[in-house]
Amino acid sequence: MRSSRSGAARPPAGPPGTDSPPITESDDPLRARPGPPAGPAAGGPGGTCLGSEDATKPLTERDAEAQVHGICFKTGPPGRVGVELEWLVCDGLDPALPVDQQRAATAVAPLSAAGALPGGGMITTEPGGQVELSSAPAAGLGDCIAIAGLDLAALRQAIHQESLCLSGQGLDPIRPPRRVLELPRYAAMEQFFDRAGPWGRLMMCSTASVQVCVDAGGEGPGWSGFRWRWHLLHAIGPVLVAAFANSPLRGGRPTGWKSTRQAIWARLDPTRTRPPAPPEPAPGHRPGRAWPPDTDPRSAWVDYALAAELMCVRRPGQQDWSAPAGLTFRDWLRGAGERRPTSSDLSYHLSTLFPPVRPRGHLEVRGIDAQPGDGWIVPLAVTTALLDDPLAAEQAMAAAEALWHRPRPGARGAPRTPGPGRGGHPAGWHPASPWWLAARHGPAHPPLAAASRQCFAAAQAALARAGGHPAARQAVAAFAERYVHRDRCPADDLLDQARTGRGRPLLPGRTHILLEDFNGQDAKA
Repeated sequence: MRSSRSGAARPPAGPPGTDSPPITESDDPLRARPGPPAGPAAGGPGGTCLGSEDATKPLTERDAEAQVHGICFKTGPPGRVGVELEWLVCDGLDPALPVDQQRAATAVAPLSAAGALPGGGMITTEPGGQVELSSAPAAGLGDCIAIAGLDLAALRQAIHQESLCLSGQGLDPIRPPRRVLELPRYAAMEQFFDRAGPWGRLMMCSTASVQVCVDAGGEGPGWSGFRWRWHLLHAIGPVLVAAFANSPLRGGRPTGWKSTRQAIWARLDPTRTRPPAPPEPAPGHRPGRAWPPDTDPRSAWVDYALAAELMCVRRPGQQDWSAPAGLTFRDWLRGAGERRPTSSDLSYHLSTLFPPVRPRGHLEVRGIDAQPGDGWIVPLAVTTALLDDPLAAEQAMAAAEALWHRPRPGARGAPRTPGPGRGGHPAGWHPASPWWLAARHGPAHPPLAAASRQCFAAAQAALARAGGHPAARQAVAAFAERYVHRDRCPADDLLDQARTGRGRPLLPGRTHILLEDFNGQDAKA
């Protein structure tokens, strides 16, 4: 993926006179798929397979549905993998200092040209100055680790030469959000999210993640089919959030969340950040069962995409790109708005949708906090192993099913399946939802801890069966021993370091920014 919080680096052609912003954000590490395009990179990030004339022709509602339906899942035998690594950029001597964007730009400039990185990846910049390294597509896990490692070594060297450093944390623990990129898109994005509070600015300017990109899969109903892989990634999504939670601090104080980054995403516009319903596993799973072939993620994604509010409307030159409040893309297709939308507008709109798993031809896993050092290898290896090994896929689905349909306290055998949006909560983020529990408690929550142990055991066995990948196997084993087997996550290390004085000491008190739950009541940890 090369379109995290900001969307496409090379937006498709807009209406006549519309300026395309410079390359400042990520595109698509699976961009080199042979044959049919793998997704947005086909005609520019967030892109379209249409020619320039078709891209600017007004869309009908039926055409829009067909376009989204046709590009969201590019099917074929799975195998390729990519990774996107976002980093906070800090001063090498004092991480609390704001970093002049020119220093970071100077550092990465020699590596930003096409072909400049030894592994063939791409370096881009996010709105708050975070640096993002997107790998080239790789034929498998080992190749992905190798080429991303080469590119990361080059990036680290360049950053260090400017007396800067890369920090692998999901949320800046000290500095307030500060947007350093002045482009119409970001101004419109900031204005859109400001309607609901400070969460959008925090997401844009203070967060970082590891994003794993995998092929969608084939058309068949089994473990290698796109339906199964789509549902499995949603099913294990909370496990990945919990296991790799690494953002417990904000403004120098504990937030009360292990993944504050994920909690921030949950506060944003639910029409673009919740999972499309219903992606979670159905109860009653049996080993060997294929996902029902009538399950249709494509139609669910079409409905989701067109029901999402517009974040921005591209206009010529430096005009304001803000969109009317409450206007969905389907409303725009039906005549609302200042002009008729085009195929290019739809492609751009798709780049502003941020669910936990995003279909962009391939599948983009978005819920993992940035990890310190080379810790990114572990979520990459675990996710890939659970998807690409048939036994591991079955075991992971069974573990996730037990998490999603755990019994209610005091109700023997009664399943607990939080309904979307129940009680006024964003869909998928009811306080009983595994997503919410994962962000709040990490693996300290017993059902999440159990699911994490099962998924890691399945991944380790799959990696051993596959052979090779020694770096991945060693990294996963070390992570499991240090965290998973002890019901801990990297966030616990940050809290321990701050409390014992081994890291930057905690400021007195607790931050109040995220203590309330989604009903506005105090959340009990």
